[in-house]
Amino acid sequence: MPIDLTKIKPGASGTVVSLQGGRGFTLRLTNLGIRPGVKITKLNAHFWRGPITVRLGRANLALGFGMASKIMVELDTKNE
Repeated sequence: MPIDLTKIKPGASGTVVSLQGGRGFTLRLTNLGIRPGVKITKLNAHFWRGPITVRLGRANLALGFGMASKIMVELDTKNE
């Protein structure tokens, strides 16, 4: 069952299933390398609604809370 990136625990990884946004949003994330089928790992998150750091391959990215909430991820079975 897909869950948005803000709700998974730091250290958990999974595969991006879909991006819940408009054309500009999906284009921006695609240019960053975040697209369906890509493996993503959540590194950390700030206490309230701050930025969320993720790892894509060997790159680390910081995403805003709103942007991260629109990224749907299917968790790996070892994380559940």
